[in-house]
Amino acid sequence: MKQIPILIVLGLALSLCNLTSKLKSVGNSNSNSGGSGAPSSSSDITAEKAQPNAAETAALAGGEEIKWSKQGMSWTMPPKWTKVTDDRNSFALRSPGSWDAANLIVSISAMADDFPVDVSIRAYYDGAKTRMKNGELDQLRWLEIDGVKGIQFREATPDKPDDIRRMQWIAYRTYAGQVQMVNIILSTDGKDFPRHQDTMNGVLYSTKLDH
Repeated sequence: MKQIPILIVLGLALSLCNLTSKLKSVGNSNSNSGGSGAPSSSSDITAEKAQPNAAETAALAGGEEIKWSKQGMSWTMPPKWTKVTDDRNSFALRSPGSWDAANLIVSISAMADDFPVDVSIRAYYDGAKTRMKNGELDQLRWLEIDGVKGIQFREATPDKPDDIRRMQWIAYRTYAGQVQMVNIILSTDGKDFPRHQDTMNGVLYSTKLDH
């Protein structure tokens, strides 16, 4: 059972590698065509600010701040969550349990200095709108966490209760002189998602990012 979180992380990492490659291709194309790729604050985007409600705050009671020092990020985590991965570009924590456990999985993807951040994040939002229309998502919004605007979406309840259901936040920041895509995923199986939802929301909203 110890291999379960490792397999989850590896599977998501492979998926993100493919996605990041596509985005870098977009960035290179934009650069070659003379477009501006400087990081944008997306100041014209109206984003909801992350604010936990009473239940989400209570779900983190008795927890502690867990830091990912390699990337200047931290979260307030409930008691007994354990660290699974702490690498340069990936970080993961897991709640007590087996297949019914909840997971926090964070990935950092480095981008070229001229990567078209604003174009990319809006493309992510447009793609998520299509998924929402197709019934794959049941929540989509612009969400600002610790001063960084990104998109947050949640997968719809899966047909099979044991299949994974994810909540995700994607944003861009400049950290240590590097343009980065930040990808935060909180997940558990479909049938246990409602039980973990307040905790996962609380963890996401507690995110602190150096930028």
